[in-house]
Amino acid sequence: MATQLFEGKEHASYYQKFRFEPSQEIIDLIFSYVDERLPKPYGFAVDVGCGTGQSTRILSPYFKKVLGTDISEAQIEEAKKALGFSNVTYSACPAEEVPVGDASVDLLTACAAVHWFNIEKFLTEVDRILKPRGCLAFFSYLPHMEVHYKDRSEQMTEVFTEVEDILSPYQHEKVHHVKTGYKEIFEAIPYTDKRRIESVVTKIRVPLTGLMGLIQTFSMFQTYLRTEPEKAKEMIRTVEQRFLHIMGTSSTETEVEVWLRNILVLASKPQ
Repeated sequence: MATQLFEGKEHASYYQKFRFEPSQEIIDLIFSYVDERLPKPYGFAVDVGCGTGQSTRILSPYFKKVLGTDISEAQIEEAKKALGFSNVTYSACPAEEVPVGDASVDLLTACAAVHWFNIEKFLTEVDRILKPRGCLAFFSYLPHMEVHYKDRSEQMTEVFTEVEDILSPYQHEKVHHVKTGYKEIFEAIPYTDKRRIESVVTKIRVPLTGLMGLIQTFSMFQTYLRTEPEKAKEMIRTVEQRFLHIMGTSSTETEVEVWLRNILVLASKPQ
């Protein structure tokens, strides 16, 4: 069974508001791979562990229909609130039990999610639902983000690193898959046609409020919040003030640039 750490309605609301959608560079890498293996038009994509749908909706222009699945009812309810995606539907279900037919899926994606699943059972399910030459794409940002602002990027990043250090005791053991760049997951994929692309750097401009919101979406922060609620809230207040002091501003709407390193795993089922 998948690990469930994203269940609460408040957490889902933060997830919807502050999680970044995948970069165009990652999307381009995925479809460069898919284009070489499948004919257009593409029929059906499934985004597993979709959360509030950021990584599901970006697939909408490429496919006739898209399904986003997540084990959290609260996350799915948030995902359904997004309007204007008539070919996208959602289903609350385990990653290891996707409610689609055998050999029906052109592309299966999992964004910052596959490390939470029961990998062996999930890969068996992926093999069941992918068409021959169908593709999978697992991707995630890695720890140790950088925060850039004018000539104070080093100081900003030092504060963010301190936040990661404070939260590290509350990190779930499955996050080791992310820390190792999905190497074990890559090796577990039973297909010979596969590749692992490291260090895809994404640069995203957000207001400081967006960065503080992102921190609060992390599973380890949510665990800290449940365990030590007052300390967790005080940490957020203190970190925000430290950022503002370094930036020399009083406005939390002032933009910073977050640099993410990403890992991307691609594979194609044999003919």
